[in-house]
Amino acid sequence: MEFPTKRMRRLRKSPQIRNILRETRLHPSDLIYPLFVSEKLERGEREAIDTMPGQFRYSVDDAVSEASSLEDEGLSSVIIFGMPSSKDELASAAHDPRGVVQRTVRRLKEETDLVVMTDVCLCQYTTHGHCGVVVDGEIVNDETLEVLARIALSHAEAGADVVAPSDMMDGRVAAIRRTLDDAGFQDTLIMSYAVKYASSFYAPFRDAVSSAPAFGDRRSYQMDPANIDEAIIEAELDLREGADILMVKPALAYLDVIGRVRERFRVPLAAYNVSGEYSMLKAAINSGYLTEEAIYESILSIKRAGADLIISHFTPDLLEVI
Repeated sequence: MEFPTKRMRRLRKSPQIRNILRETRLHPSDLIYPLFVSEKLERGEREAIDTMPGQFRYSVDDAVSEASSLEDEGLSSVIIFGMPSSKDELASAAHDPRGVVQRTVRRLKEETDLVVMTDVCLCQYTTHGHCGVVVDGEIVNDETLEVLARIALSHAEAGADVVAPSDMMDGRVAAIRRTLDDAGFQDTLIMSYAVKYASSFYAPFRDAVSSAPAFGDRRSYQMDPANIDEAIIEAELDLREGADILMVKPALAYLDVIGRVRERFRVPLAAYNVSGEYSMLKAAINSGYLTEEAIYESILSIKRAGADLIISHFTPDLLEVI
């Protein structure tokens, strides 16, 4: 049928009609809120992150309080990023049972019903800022796997529901899965940063957690932004190794990648709406170039592309409108 018999505007004639015919919807359970927790901060202290307006570094107590308040507004999940009081070459603080992430996880599991996820990496905990062990100036792969597995196990022992390796070392999902299973944590999920690009959109995050590399860059282990077929290979390898949830990072500049991964794999798929995407929109809104409606529209595009779960610093804003 063609015009005038077929009139597409009939489907848009009122808010009520548009609502019942909406194809893609955001729900609070789709959202995962990243929390930055600093071991250097005491109760009642929080530090504003200059490069991420509206975001903060929290003490353990205040991170738990913030998460609990957001749970009352409908939040279902958080992911924890820790900042230790001291660093070394081998990220020893990352797998300390009394570390900042481990203490935060225990408190969250005691005081909330949230799904608690943890970022598993070395970069925030090393003096060199890289995501792997460094030997003679080289980021070495296989030696890093044991450290990552120890970190993931310490998080599981603290009560984490989901561990999320973000390092992009080859074989890390298998190493973590084997370690968790051998220790009796068969039910701990792995959400793999399976498709993580070497992106300039991470800059505000690196400022937030002081994780910029002291030398070189991360292009030898994070993916080339030009590649998409490689993303399918990375995702398939991680699934074979035991990943329960896949992730694409960043999100907005990689909607095509999210779509391709969604088409290829019928497993839970997450996408990380990263710090640079957040700060870019916040700057435009604060300057009056965009309205806050751009937040909802941008996150909706990630869901429409195929993501089941969305990690976003915009989560508190979104909980108010969905």
